[in-house]
Amino acid sequence: MQLFNRYVSLRGLTVFGCELLLIFGSIAIAARVHNGVDVAVASTLWKIAFVTGLCLVCFYYNDLYDLNIVHSSRELLIRLLQAAGAASILIALLYLVAPSLALGHQIFVSSLVIFLIAIVAWRLVFQRLAYSSQLEQRVLIVGTGPIARMIAREMQNRHEFGYRVLGFVSEQQRSAAVDTSVIGASDDIPRLVEGLQIDRIVVGISDRRGHLPTSELLTAKLAGAQVEDAASMYERLTGKILVDNLKPSWLIFSDGFVVSRWTRFVKRGADVVLASIAFVVTAPLMVVTALAVYLESDGPIFYRQERVGENGRPFTLYKFRSMRADAEQAGTPVWARDDDDRVTRVGRIIRTLRLDELPQLWNVIQGDMSFVGPRPERPYFVEQLATEIPFYIQRHSVKPGLTGWAQIKYRYGASVEDAIEKLRYDLYYIKHLSIALDLSIVFDTVKVILFGRGAR
Repeated sequence: MQLFNRYVSLRGLTVFGCELLLIFGSIAIAARVHNGVDVAVASTLWKIAFVTGLCLVCFYYNDLYDLNIVHSSRELLIRLLQAAGAASILIALLYLVAPSLALGHQIFVSSLVIFLIAIVAWRLVFQRLAYSSQLEQRVLIVGTGPIARMIAREMQNRHEFGYRVLGFVSEQQRSAAVDTSVIGASDDIPRLVEGLQIDRIVVGISDRRGHLPTSELLTAKLAGAQVEDAASMYERLTGKILVDNLKPSWLIFSDGFVVSRWTRFVKRGADVVLASIAFVVTAPLMVVTALAVYLESDGPIFYRQERVGENGRPFTLYKFRSMRADAEQAGTPVWARDDDDRVTRVGRIIRTLRLDELPQLWNVIQGDMSFVGPRPERPYFVEQLATEIPFYIQRHSVKPGLTGWAQIKYRYGASVEDAIEKLRYDLYYIKHLSIALDLSIVFDTVKVILFGRGAR
């Protein structure tokens, strides 16, 4: 299902919802037992809800709701203790700043013990029940080529969605394959659906002309199996668009890729307000950063660089200089590398903390950029990538952003392969662009900055 225009698994949503109730209930019980606090009072409910929300944020930032990462009891316990420790520190600091939020030291300590035990017990029960083969969707994949194989790998690796791939069906009417994973030919689909109790069929055929078993798929659908193409399944599993063998007709006829005037208006208004506030709030930090850049090495404090914006329009992007002034002596743009020796000591720090990006708030205020969108690239690279990557130009249909879907989902890109991967994410963002998705990306960006992910 979709939440904030992001695909989330039912398992992940179930875990989140139950733990919300467990944390809230633990605090309410502790408040009632220790002080006889009436939890029905609005002021008390508000405090309990606030602490619950803060705990959930710490859990989320420690990846406790990424079921691909947290798949063992040891991993669960480590991350749970880290999240609980972070929540305890934050709540203690908030109590010092705003004592009116306090429920009491004994209440929080007691509730912490209660919900830690409850969550561990709940997760153990959940893993035994939710990952039972009886609750998995049984999947048949039509096709045996690279796309079909890739979809199968993604389905098997993403346990939280609960798919179980039973095998592949050859596109041919008669299959002579020796691969044991190929369990039949296209004319066997109705028999396989009935015999294996197939819940879902994924069509992963690259060239469907003359190869799509239309009659057999229709029979299977009428028998109760869900039928969908590989692109839709890939999008739901990964939060990316499958650009491999992507046809223009899919972009034209699929849902999405339409941004209303109202959404653009609200997005622009939010950009101006938020960028102006952020510019004022971070001004002291920018002064310190500028001084550090100035004192460390010769050269300008700010780095001005031409980038490609919305509809291919070039603009000047501003950053704090993080490399030597002679970083591109040859005059030809060069992608940043891991452990790039052109980066200064101060530059490495401000890149990790994303402080070098702060001057781009002015680009947002000017209207060249948005808070959220695909990262703007240099014209030299755009020209190169557009000739090598289909649909690369389509990423310029919206304003570039300070942060984006690709930035929170993928590492810093420094090659054509990275550009292709980031394009998959950018097209997903453009397809599902909404204010809700933007807010969720900003929320995740804080997580990326705190843990220094993706910096180079």
